[in-house]
Amino acid sequence: MSDFTLYLVQQLAIGVQATIVLFFTAALAGNVLALPLALLRMSKHKWLRYPAMAFILAFRGTPLLVQLYLVYFGVGQILAGIPALRYSPFWPLFRSAYGYAFFTLSLNTAAYCGEIWRGAIESVPKGQTEAGRSLGLSRTRIFLSILLPQALRLALPSIGGQNILLLKGTALASTITVFELMGAANMVRWQTFRVYEPLFAAALVYFALAWVITAGFNFAERRLALPR
Repeated sequence: MSDFTLYLVQQLAIGVQATIVLFFTAALAGNVLALPLALLRMSKHKWLRYPAMAFILAFRGTPLLVQLYLVYFGVGQILAGIPALRYSPFWPLFRSAYGYAFFTLSLNTAAYCGEIWRGAIESVPKGQTEAGRSLGLSRTRIFLSILLPQALRLALPSIGGQNILLLKGTALASTITVFELMGAANMVRWQTFRVYEPLFAAALVYFALAWVITAGFNFAERRLALPR
């Protein structure tokens, strides 16, 4: 193994660890926030529905790169000017670029997956809800026992696709100095002046990660599929 190959593998190994951590933390936070956001989006109360609609439209209607810059350079500058924040438990998260990348990717994922959940819930036949009411079930029980499981089956393929987009979106974190996979590949390019090998290696790693995520969602879809 040449010195360049060894150096490339070492740097990509460091970068891929940051990519995996960033992906899983943002995916967890974003997918957890998505369902409550969808319920707010479907609320009959305008003071709940309109802010949720505005949030979803803002994140779906602007590029992720712009969102990263606004949060990192805009919100970050504002928070840096608040001395009391440095003594709060949230300061370790917002004193590094990773925290802003996590925050942005989580909210972006929540906006997209929230709209997926809304469409899935509304696609469940109304007769299911009426059947639950006829059995005397509460609204909460109907939602948890009837609507949510069926909506999950409908939403899971699209949620899987959105999480693949989240994985690819982590590459933009390198633009705000997060040393993830793409950042590692770029650093090797700049230091060695070899362009194709680092980018090709990074592409292979992204492909492998995407394959693992896709396989996981495909397994979940098969387990949740209705018996025929």
